[in-house]
Order: sequence, then C-alpha cells, then structure tokens
Amino acid sequence: MLLKKVLIVDDVHQSLVHGLIEANFDVHYRPDLQGNEIVNYIQSIGFEGLIIRSKLYLNESFFNQCGTIEWIARAGAGMDNIDEIAAQNAGVFLMNSENANSDAVGEQTISMLLAIQTNLIKSHNEVVQFQWDREGNRGFELKGKTVGIIGYGNTGMAVAQKLSGFGVEILAYDKYKSKFSDNNVTEVDLAELMNKSDVISLHVPLTKQTENLVDENFINGVKKPFVLLNLSRGKIVDIQSVVVFLGTGKLIGYAADVLPVEPPSKGNENERNLVQKLFDFKNVVLSPHVGGWTIESFEKISQFLLVKILNYNNMV
Repeated sequence: MLLKKVLIVDDVHQSLVHGLIEANFDVHYRPDLQGNEIVNYIQSIGFEGLIIRSKLYLNESFFNQCGTIEWIARAGAGMDNIDEIAAQNAGVFLMNSENANSDAVGEQTISMLLAIQTNLIKSHNEVVQFQWDREGNRGFELKGKTVGIIGYGNTGMAVAQKLSGFGVEILAYDKYKSKFSDNNVTEVDLAELMNKSDVISLHVPLTKQTENLVDENFINGVKKPFVLLNLSRGKIVDIQSVVVFLGTGKLIGYAADVLPVEPPSKGNENERNLVQKLFDFKNVVLSPHVGGWTIESFEKISQFLLVKILNYNNMV
C-alpha cells in the first residue's frame, strides 16, 4: 500500500505529526526548509499534502511547479498567504484552523484594551525609572462605554463573550452575516457602530475590500474620540492615518497585535520611519502577532487540522 505523503514546513504541535503517522500518512516534518528548497523538495518527493503556517506565499507559480499537491492545510485562522483562486484553478483543496485560536485572540484583545484603558505600559515604564506620576496615568473605566466589533466570526464572538462581564454595550457589524444579535451583542450597520462606539475592535480577514479599511475617512467618520484595536491583519489599518489622529486626540489609543510589515525591520525606509512615529506615542500598545499563539492554541490548531485532514482523506 502506497502511503499518502505529507510535507510539514512550519513548526506544529507534535500531536498533528503523530496523528497523521497513526493514520498511515508518510509524514516529512521539515520546518528547516526555506523558499525554493520547499518547491524543490516537493518536486523530488511528490507530496500529496502540504501543511504550512506563514513561511510561504502560495501563488499560481507555486501550484504550477508543485502539481502533485492535492490539499494544503494552514495552521492559522486566515488564508491571506495563499492565492485561493490559483489553488481552486489547480484543483487544490484548502483547509485552515479558523476557530482554534479564537479564545486566545479574544483574551489578547481584552488585555490590550485594558492596557490602553489603564495606561499600564506607560505607567510601568515610568515606575521602573522611579517616576511616580499618578495624575498623568489617570485612566478610564469601561463600564458604561460602547464597544463596536467589526467582523463577527469566531474571534469577534470570543471578544464579545469575554467583554460581556464588563458592563459595556457591545455592538457588532459583519458585512457577510445577519440576524446574529444574541445575549452579548446587538447587530448594527457600520454607520451606527461608528456613531456610538467608544472602542472599535477589528476582527476581519485581509481582502481587497478590507485593506486600509480604517483610513482617514473612516476615523473622521467615527463620532466620538475612540480606542482602536486591531487583532486581525496589519494592512487593514492605514498607519499614517493612525499616526495623524493619535496626534489630534481623535484616537484615544491604538492597540495592535499586527503591523503592515512583519517584522517591521523588514520594511523599506519609509515604512520603518512611519512605524517609528507610531512607536513614539505613549498611548500605543503593540505585540508581535502573538494573539493567537498561546500554549493551548498551539495544540488546538494542530488538533483541529488533524480532524479536517482525516475527514478530507476519508471523503476522497
């Protein structure tokens, strides 16, 4: 019996590796491979399956060169590093772990909001320098505020659930969903969300429609001064606009787990200069795209993918 060959090119929890081996897959665990080495290795072995995270951008050229690939599983929530149309044209089935890290991202969202609300990072940095500025670190309470969630998928729902005990009104807008009001959120259109929100949290995939969704026009269109949270993808927010409005007070604070170029050191000179301006604000909280990358989610992502891969293998 010929075993189906699977190549894993990013770090995954070993439960995925062992589960595939137990299911009689021929698993090649090669997170050491980079760039063209991956294409060459696929061509030399003839893999049917590929498991990735963010190491590669899979475009039409990749699918043309790697014609043996039947399916690709991404250990993450999005598909923005895969040309889905090219994959479809090549007859390649795509899977991801879209709901495995929603709790982790939800908790990261709350922690970043609380850090902005309490001036936590600023006050910590001052205290360890023996500065004791109580008045300069006066925060605000969430209770009684309105939080708007844009994108009410798995992570948006997780954020709403975790916010539900804070005494806030939670509004949610999703372009592709309707009739989802529940005990946690009230469904509204985007105009109402922008009119009422004190906090706006982004949980949408990166597409042509969502790139630079939050720009100068968007921020101007929000009625109140507000806190902006981005735990989706960096390019959904125009950083130049954020820098401008942080300076005017229209943005009370900005918290993001993502940046347009990651890591920012890889950006060109203009991109690095722009994010440096962002870094200089004390009402900004940033993390290195770790919102969905907890100890627990690392395992859950692999377990979700294992189930999907086995189900797919049983159907074909």
